[in-house]
Amino acid sequence: MRIHGKVAVIAVCFGVFLLLYFLGGNAADDPLLGEVGEESRNSPPPPPELGRDVAPKFAKKPGGVRAEEPPKRRRDGRAGGRGAGVNAKSKSRGNVARPVTRHMRAEEVMHLAVVACGNRLDETLAMVKSALLFSLKRITFHIFAEDPLAPQFEERLNQWPRSVSAKFQYRIYPITFSVGNADEWKKLFKPCAAQRLFLPVILKDVDSLLYVDTDVLFLRPMDDIWSLLKSFNDTQLAAMAPEHEVPKIGWYSRFARHPFYGVTGVNSGVMLMNLTRIRSTMFKNSMIPSGLSWEDLLHPLYQKYKNHITWGDQDLLNIIFHDNPECLFIFPCQWNYRPDHCMYGSNCKEAEEEGVSILHGNRGVYHDDKQPAFKVVYDAIREFPFEDNMFQSLFYPIQTKFLDTVNTLCGRIPQVFLKQIEKTMRKVFEDKVVRHVRPHK
Repeated sequence: MRIHGKVAVIAVCFGVFLLLYFLGGNAADDPLLGEVGEESRNSPPPPPELGRDVAPKFAKKPGGVRAEEPPKRRRDGRAGGRGAGVNAKSKSRGNVARPVTRHMRAEEVMHLAVVACGNRLDETLAMVKSALLFSLKRITFHIFAEDPLAPQFEERLNQWPRSVSAKFQYRIYPITFSVGNADEWKKLFKPCAAQRLFLPVILKDVDSLLYVDTDVLFLRPMDDIWSLLKSFNDTQLAAMAPEHEVPKIGWYSRFARHPFYGVTGVNSGVMLMNLTRIRSTMFKNSMIPSGLSWEDLLHPLYQKYKNHITWGDQDLLNIIFHDNPECLFIFPCQWNYRPDHCMYGSNCKEAEEEGVSILHGNRGVYHDDKQPAFKVVYDAIREFPFEDNMFQSLFYPIQTKFLDTVNTLCGRIPQVFLKQIEKTMRKVFEDKVVRHVRPHK
């Protein structure tokens, strides 16, 4: 009996061992656990303050395609395709990254437009770069440029790493105006700035669009401002931020000689648009009781107010939305943060609470020493090598150089400039690593 008892004990132990062996083998074969193991092994060391492992380097692009190994690209120099309007037939240039797949057709693509003339090449490329660094969805850039700049844009954009070019496509258009005197439009406020007024007319196949000035920098994913399109009500077709937060120091409230939106007017440097709605709306105005379409409204409106406007196309937009306030969605100042928000004292509460989302370096502050806090961010993004560690080569330089600006009007509130960009990098880190290594409950 004693021998039989020992045999029974040994058999039970062996059975338990086999059970554990098979359970362990199945767990090792689980795809999610395999992915966690692979990412944990391949992850670089963490930034010191995070205390975990791996810094955010965009090892994969959204949608699961590895950024280091994008499918082969083809060059497309034709004017056709989505967003190529009637005025872009002969000079629209394209960089189409990889053939369209079923996954790409289902994937939402964001559209961003910019107008560049004169010496705005580097400034515009820094803006494009900032959008790509942080955004999640693919972006189509619609670049309107003077003829001498067009080949320079194409050359510089084609030099960017394949891991970056897989995240976007671009089209370059000539400067064109569908109504009125082209030379007169070109000289309105700044060279070519009035081009933005004609985007709904030119980009006939684009449903929605974000327009930004060349001196804009994204400090968080473009996806976040793009999502505000879903907040539009049935009558709203565009979104902008107020020109000022404090009426007593606002330009429009003190000096304007024409109608303007609301109490302080709006700033058109960052403008989100539902182009489909703009094209289909009849706008109320002070000239024709029955209303006018967007294209038919622009030239007579300019002719009426051209001797009373100072800021060109922005003034015309203020007049349009003064007459049609139900068409405008107002987003807070953190989405269009300018020197005016800090040089007269900090007056953008949303940026104080959440940090700057989009930095707008108007007044030429990226290129002089009047507001070095803005220049620090611009220089860091412009000089950042795409495939470097973002904490070490982007965030830390900004953080360090801000120490030299603390005695300036805008530099004394570094948390406003740094909060959102740090939050964005942390989120990238957490999405790539922390959520995989956290134990499952």
